[in-house]
Amino acid sequence: MSQAPTIQLPRSLARPDYTEVSKAALQSIAPELADVPLGYIRWSLRLQQAQMTEGLNALVPSHTPNYLPKTHLPSHLTIPLHHSYPSSVAPAYPTHALAVSSGFDPTNSEPYALIIPIHSLVLIAHCARLPTLPFDGSVCHESPSRVRIPVITIVLPSPRGFPILLKFLYTHSLESVLRSLVSLPSAQQSLGLSHETVLQIMNSPSTLRQLAQDHCERSNYNMQMLTTQAAHVKDFWPDVVALGVNDMALWDTLDLAWEVVLGAMNICAWTVDGSMMIP
Repeated sequence: MSQAPTIQLPRSLARPDYTEVSKAALQSIAPELADVPLGYIRWSLRLQQAQMTEGLNALVPSHTPNYLPKTHLPSHLTIPLHHSYPSSVAPAYPTHALAVSSGFDPTNSEPYALIIPIHSLVLIAHCARLPTLPFDGSVCHESPSRVRIPVITIVLPSPRGFPILLKFLYTHSLESVLRSLVSLPSAQQSLGLSHETVLQIMNSPSTLRQLAQDHCERSNYNMQMLTTQAAHVKDFWPDVVALGVNDMALWDTLDLAWEVVLGAMNICAWTVDGSMMIP
């Protein structure tokens, strides 16, 4: 019986050199924050998560495109607002709509850009390599019934991985990141994943193996499925690098996801043909 072809994957996912967030970029959209420590800005953004979520949820979905042709992107989107449910939280509406694509490489046949409304300060406060987001306070027009936001093109290695990263920048949920990358116990069985827990798991070979075993079982020992999931993790990784997100908890969680994926692939390979793929 012929052996399955060897799959070449890196043993670890390289981290970029540390780069600090640009103070000039922060001041360009919020001059009042010129002398405010970055740590305090990030802490304040966490406190504003409910307002920002409320603002995003107020956008009428039928008028908020998920994709638009890369060659016909509008300069702005005008999106109606709905407030059909009572809320004590004042909405903070998005400041931009990112048109995320992998560029105009002729070898890339994807003609559409992923459209994602965002609050610029969330990205600028966490992404050291974020391209400039031109913004003038007079550009974003709000009214009780609609919001008008500029569309900004951004090129990333993997647009599919960006929504996972963006959700983390808003919520800082490590468990959400891990569940988006690997198969874990059902959502009802929360891991209570903190940075400390991630490090404890990484230092526990038995726990790592159990998570890898669970991941492998949920894939039904299907190597093709596990390979696809490994590619999913790799789709997320280059975007974190490209945007310069220097969050140690996020990077350690990404390392944990990679260890689980590689471990699951080794278990699957050993079970199927008795070979080990990745040392």
